[in-house]
Amino acid sequence: MSVTFSPRSLTQPGPVRTAAGFALAALVLFGIAPAFLSDFRLGLLGKFLCFAIVAVGIGLAWGRGGMLTLGQGVFFGLGAYIMAMHLKIADAQLREDSVPDFMQIAGIRELPAYWVPFTSPFVAILSILIVPALVAALLGLGVFKRRVKGAYFAILSQALAAAFAILLVGQQSTGGSNGLNRFRTFFGFELSDPVNKRMLFFIVAAILLLVVAATRQLMQSRYGELLVAVRDQEERVRFLGYDPANIKVVAYTVAAFFAGIAGAMFVPIVGIISPADIGIVPSIAFLIGVAIGGRSTLLGPVLGAIGVAWAQTALSENFPSAWTYAQGLLFIVVVGFFPAGLAGLATVWRRRRRSRPAPPADDVPAATTELEPAR
Repeated sequence: MSVTFSPRSLTQPGPVRTAAGFALAALVLFGIAPAFLSDFRLGLLGKFLCFAIVAVGIGLAWGRGGMLTLGQGVFFGLGAYIMAMHLKIADAQLREDSVPDFMQIAGIRELPAYWVPFTSPFVAILSILIVPALVAALLGLGVFKRRVKGAYFAILSQALAAAFAILLVGQQSTGGSNGLNRFRTFFGFELSDPVNKRMLFFIVAAILLLVVAATRQLMQSRYGELLVAVRDQEERVRFLGYDPANIKVVAYTVAAFFAGIAGAMFVPIVGIISPADIGIVPSIAFLIGVAIGGRSTLLGPVLGAIGVAWAQTALSENFPSAWTYAQGLLFIVVVGFFPAGLAGLATVWRRRRRSRPAPPADDVPAATTELEPAR
């Protein structure tokens, strides 16, 4: 099967437009951004890309599956703390110490038992990929099998995020309210080296493109159709012989898998992880970016998360107390008046453009022919 290219194919849904979109995104992330942004701004963009990875998963679970996930900070935090624990152990080994520096200050002389497995880089990476997804799968089975949904599920997930943050605050072995910070290396690479910082940006940019590509495949597959059907007509899907709980669990687990990876990359890029980064407020901030960008689209959550994170960084410097109110007001306006987000405005514009009546043709005088008289 051959795909023919034409300028019109770039404006029509299909493989040509998809390939062009990924090529443009790769050009921006791997070419334009590193060329024009300073190391500080590039690191800031890398942080925003981590939020975008979380947003893609929320778009799948909430936009396609109808699950209002207010607790993604839990899975983001699991991936982040596992990565942070490994990096702190690696730094301690470089100094030939038995425990990380903050544990020495707290009077802890022996590495806690649950820290020991993360001494291995392989175990740490494997845990980042498995633990958040496993926790989400177990939680999803317990919740969705009991047919908990809607506001009850949202409250439960938010309570989970709050409980996780409170638990971490009381643990001296994870840094308490200060969290874990001051990382020196990332799997043997010095984090103070600007070249390695750019490497981290390229890694998280590649992960974002892979996550978007995988989510697109899920959305366009038969599973994606079932997920939308469960969102719109759950009982009808059950009558057709499918278990809606299993369909929801898959989407919820995939979203947690993405969030865990994003949290793991957030740690070396930003240089700190604390309970303040994974509680209720960050979880709601993830959701706001998805809602503003357009939860039912593929790229809407990505652009919304990056835009909201950029606005928060830019505006909170000048208006630190007003940003929270502006963020809440923006969320209310979008949800109340533009449920499909900013991406939905483009859809509405295209539909109105198609529905416009064709302009009337210019009045052309009827052509008359005079017959010559017969001779």
